[in-house]
Amino acid sequence: MDQQTSLDELCVNTIRTLSIDAVQQANSGHPGAPLGLAPAAYTLWQHFLKHNPKNP
Repeated sequence: MDQQTSLDELCVNTIRTLSIDAVQQANSGHPGAPLGLAPAAYTLWQHFLKHNPKNP
């Protein structure tokens, strides 16, 4: 496993952990979708959703 793959997995697992914490704090909701969609969310933000403050 290379360094980039390890970083990608760490980011996805962090999203999953934060999602579980959010559901727990709200005392409501179901963590299934956030856990399952964490890789998709990471891919979108990492590769497609770019923000340029000079050209919003």
